Amino acid sequence: MPAGRRFTIGTLFIYVALALFALICLLPMLLTLAVSLSDEDSIIAHGYSLWPERWSLDGYRTIFVNSALIFRGYFVSIVVTAAGTLLAVLITALAAYPLANPKVKYRNVLSLYFFITMLFNGGLVPWYLMCVKLGLTNNLLSLIVPMLMFNAFNLFLVRNFMEGLPAELRESAYIDGANDLRIAFRIYMPLCVPVLATITLFYALAYWNDWFNAIMLVDDKKLYPLQYILFQLRSHIQMLEMLPNGARTEYTLPAESVKMATVIITIGPIVFLYPYLQRYFTKGLVIGAVKG
Repeated sequence: MPAGRRFTIGTLFIYVALALFALICLLPMLLTLAVSLSDEDSIIAHGYSLWPERWSLDGYRTIFVNSALIFRGYFVSIVVTAAGTLLAVLITALAAYPLANPKVKYRNVLSLYFFITMLFNGGLVPWYLMCVKLGLTNNLLSLIVPMLMFNAFNLFLVRNFMEGLPAELRESAYIDGANDLRIAFRIYMPLCVPVLATITLFYALAYWNDWFNAIMLVDDKKLYPLQYILFQLRSHIQMLEMLPNGARTEYTLPAESVKMATVIITIGPIVFLYPYLQRYFTKGLVIGAVKG
C-alpha cells in the first residue's frame, strides 16, 4: 500500500465485496466441476450439487473412450484457432487502417459496404457453394478460411481506435519518407495493442467454439475439431436415451456428467489465454466503441 494511505473501514468493505463477487463468479465453475465428477444416478435423484452424493468419473471415461480421437481433435482445434486468429486479426487491422485514414477516397462508402454485412448475408446455400468451388472441403483451410471473412463489428472497433490516434503521427511519418505499410506495422499496430488484444480474444473464442464448419465442410474424422467430436458424442447419448426401455441396458448413461465434463475439457486453452489479454480487454473495448 502506498505510503501515507491508511487502511480504512471503507477499504476493508471494498475488499470484502470484491472477494464475495469473485466467489460468486467462481461458483458456477465449481458446480460444473462437481457435476462432471458426480454419479449419474445421484444427479437424477438429488439434482446438481456442489458436493456430489456419489463421486464418479463415468463422464470423463465416456469422453475418453476413444482418447486418440479426442487428442487429435484437441490438436486440430489448437492449430485452427492459432492460425485462424492470427490471420483474422491481421486482415482486420489492415482493413481498418485505410478506413481510419481521412485521406483515403471513398472510405465512408467502403465503411458502408462492410456495415451492410452486419445486416444482411447471402444465405447458407451460396456460402456452401462458394466454399466447395474454392476447394474448402476436407482440409484444414476449410476450418480457417470461411471465418476469415472477418466480423464487421471487430473491423469498426479497430477503425474507431485508430481514428482516436493523433493524425500528426501519420503526417510525421510521411514527411520522413515512410509508406503506409511501414506506418501501419511500425507505428499504428504497436499503439493498437489494446484493441487488437480485444479482437484476438473474440476471434479465438469463435474459432475454438466452432463446429458448424466441420459439419458442413469436413468428412474426414482426422480433421474433426474438438468441439465437433464432443457435439457428436452428446448427440449419440441423447439418441440412446430416446430408445424404448426394452432397447436400453441397465447402465444409466452419464448424460448430465458428460455435458459438464465437456465444458471442463473445452475451456482449458481459453482459461489460459484470457489472463494474458484481460488487462487490454476493457480498455480496447471502451476506447474503440465511444468514438463514432
